[in-house]
Amino acid sequence: MQLLKSTAKVGVATIVSRILGFVRDMVFARYFGASAATDAFFLAFKIPNFMRRLFAEGSFSLAFVPVLSEVRASGDRAALRDLVDHVSGTLLGVLLVITSIGVLAAPAVLAVFAPGWMIEGRPEFDLAADMLRITFPYILLISLTALAGGILNTFDRFLVPALTPALLNVSLILCAVLLSARLEVPVKALAWGVLIAGFAQLLVQVPALLRLGVLPRPRWGWRHSGVRKILRLMIPTLIGSSVAQINLLLDLVIATFLVSGSVSWLYYSDRLMEFPLGVFGVALSTVILPNLSRKFASKNPEAFSHTLDWALRLAVIITLPAALGLAALSQPILVTLFQYQAFEVSDVQMSAMSLVAYAAGLPAFIAVKVLAPGFYARQDTKTPVKIAITAMVSNMGLNLLFVGALLAIGFSGPHTGLALASSAAAYLNAGLLYRVLRKQGVYTPEPGWGRVWMAVVLACAAMAAALAWQYGDLQGWVQASAAQRATHLVLLIGFGALVYGATLLAGGLRSRHVSKGSS
Repeated sequence: MQLLKSTAKVGVATIVSRILGFVRDMVFARYFGASAATDAFFLAFKIPNFMRRLFAEGSFSLAFVPVLSEVRASGDRAALRDLVDHVSGTLLGVLLVITSIGVLAAPAVLAVFAPGWMIEGRPEFDLAADMLRITFPYILLISLTALAGGILNTFDRFLVPALTPALLNVSLILCAVLLSARLEVPVKALAWGVLIAGFAQLLVQVPALLRLGVLPRPRWGWRHSGVRKILRLMIPTLIGSSVAQINLLLDLVIATFLVSGSVSWLYYSDRLMEFPLGVFGVALSTVILPNLSRKFASKNPEAFSHTLDWALRLAVIITLPAALGLAALSQPILVTLFQYQAFEVSDVQMSAMSLVAYAAGLPAFIAVKVLAPGFYARQDTKTPVKIAITAMVSNMGLNLLFVGALLAIGFSGPHTGLALASSAAAYLNAGLLYRVLRKQGVYTPEPGWGRVWMAVVLACAAMAAALAWQYGDLQGWVQASAAQRATHLVLLIGFGALVYGATLLAGGLRSRHVSKGSS
């Protein structure tokens, strides 16, 4: 039950952040719409945000937490403090160099991610380069925040790290509302909001670290044994832990060759998919990684397998209806949240196309979040990187195939092919991770999976029928007031959830069918 409580705690904190994120995006849509200027900001923000997920939340955290958990399990407090001090000092030194290069060479960095804009000489390129110089230092600040969060998570302190992303949303909202009108280029206010948020997210972790007595005292330690071990683990996880983020960046590269607005449409649909992925997938991954690391360190393979089985069952029960609901209600959600002033009905329709495609891959994205810790907790980073490379290469090929096919048939939203390719690659990644865990004997499914699958499929079918019955049409949603839209959407989601839950219970699914391994 402790795992379930911790997951719920992180999930609730993440919900707060995600709700603020939706408010943030509503402000973006109202003030800036979907334009060349917003395309420029989203890319200038996406690059450091991508590096945050790749290095801070991805590679670094997945290498740091198992090593720190191992040292903590030994009971040597001095060794733990020594590791924290040398890791923080080394990380700070490396990040200062990377940040300096990124700021000075912003156009060259941007050219890698937006070749279409550079080749065509589009004004978005210069604007994005200017904003990237402001947003790039965010990677330094958020990486140090991830270090602090990793320490707190190792001590089973999940709430503060889970709440810190909310500060980014608050900062962006305030800068959009209060600062944008004061600048010659209003959208640059968002870039300053990112930088301000980086400082706030780092500083808010300090009191919790002080209470635990593990506030880092940075010391350079490139040759420190713990630092070198983390570095060895990090190298392959740079790809293995964040293949989904690499795939999303590849989407943006191709999107810069498509019609203006494509980057923004993908951004808004990706943001909506990130809600269930962040609330549940990231929360579950965050909680089970230190738990699995401790069980591996204590040489308890049965408990290790139990934890994975519990996490996968919970993922199936929550993820499948979330994906179905996101696809079925894609247009109402987009209309309710974003279709005001500068964000037009055509933007809703285009964003909905890619949202449906992303929703189709949501179960796979979350499965990767659950399965990958089964490798990282055992300090096996080579296996998932091989799988990730296969998935990433497949995604590149599918990008070209799907987008090319949609362009060939004259489909109005070829950016949808990018989302479809990402979803397909996620399924390949998750499937291969699962197969290897089974083959290695690390994970063995426990009895009761047949009942879980049958109950979930029946409940999803009932929920889909209920949503279709009460959906209405797009024009009715567009003509409704903001309050009417929000009320209808909340009632519709609540109705769907009620039907899903009631059908699960009627199908005989009970907590005992899920709770194995949740201690």
